[in-house]
Amino acid sequence: MIKGFTSLLAGFNKLLSEEVLRSILWRIALLLFVLMLVVTAGVYGLAEYIAGLWLPEGDAWYWQVLSWMVWFVSILLALFTGAISFTVLGSIAVAPWLEVLAVRAEGLHLGRALPDPDGGWLRPMMSSLSNAVRPLIGLLLMGLLALAVIWLPLVGQLAAMLIWGYAGIRFLNFELLDVPATRRDWDYSRRKAALAGQQFFWLGFGGLGMALMVIPGINLLVLPAAVVALSSALPTED
Repeated sequence: MIKGFTSLLAGFNKLLSEEVLRSILWRIALLLFVLMLVVTAGVYGLAEYIAGLWLPEGDAWYWQVLSWMVWFVSILLALFTGAISFTVLGSIAVAPWLEVLAVRAEGLHLGRALPDPDGGWLRPMMSSLSNAVRPLIGLLLMGLLALAVIWLPLVGQLAAMLIWGYAGIRFLNFELLDVPATRRDWDYSRRKAALAGQQFFWLGFGGLGMALMVIPGINLLVLPAAVVALSSALPTED
């Protein structure tokens, strides 16, 4: 897990310290900022809706304690959902710039400049969208499992939060991996095998990414930092 943490942090450091990477970062951050405002509004609405479903009724002494617990779990679930939504939409919206960022990061790693890709906007955006479909289906299945256990007495909400949190981290890793993996022509099976082969690395990498995704401002840098980190860390051939 520590290696996953440090790898993502190294991506942040390189992203902010190398001029060739910073020169494109502002475009990515600006578009993601607009998207963040939209998603944030949705997160607040979702938290209120979830809390409204669970809030207990009555005047018992424990009502206030249960209410705080419900709000806490509701906010966490809404934040997880918001982070995932932001990642999916952001990955698609800035896919062409992330591809340029990956090429430049690889060039820095190799010690020589590589030509920027010139494939237009549609190809990388459609690639990002298509690569998100199968991981998204897996996420939805885990979400159904979380929904099934959420009504269990006492432990249901905590279990649902843990299931949804794990599913969210797994899905986030697929999204953070997308651009570097696409450049290496990795199909879904190859990506899934890579995540399964280094579970603790990806738990740390995606876990830190998920935590940073819920921090306004910092969340604008998670996607590009992950692309920079993985463009250097992933093998260039099988």
